[in-house]
Amino acid sequence: MDVKLQVGVKALLKNKEGKYLMLRRSLDKYPDIKGRWDIVGGRIDPGSVLIDNLKREIKEETNLELVGIPKLIAAQDIIPKPEIHVVRLTYIGEVEGNIRLDESENDQYKWYSAEELKQIDDLDIYFKELLDNNLINA
Repeated sequence: MDVKLQVGVKALLKNKEGKYLMLRRSLDKYPDIKGRWDIVGGRIDPGSVLIDNLKREIKEETNLELVGIPKLIAAQDIIPKPEIHVVRLTYIGEVEGNIRLDESENDQYKWYSAEELKQIDDLDIYFKELLDNNLINA
């Protein structure tokens, strides 16, 4: 069986006040999702630059602009189906601008302090793994 490889980029986004953005996934688009609170991101367009994809996802989902160069903090294997292998690259980066959610993707957002991130219920399992393994030096 051929396995299709896909790459996703995600970003823990920090604002000027030092708080981190979390988005709550829409149940209309993701009815079976476990762990609704997650960070911004999505799949890359093959043949394009990773950071350009990250900037696009940030803009599409939040209307925010990435400032400077984000720091890559993790690569995780995500395998939802035997025929698809997804690698998720997670960055930390700073943003500016006024947030405007793409409500077809996410229905709520909130800015959290570093300590508050660890207290969120219904957190995406892959983001929680990064927090639990202290890979996020927020």
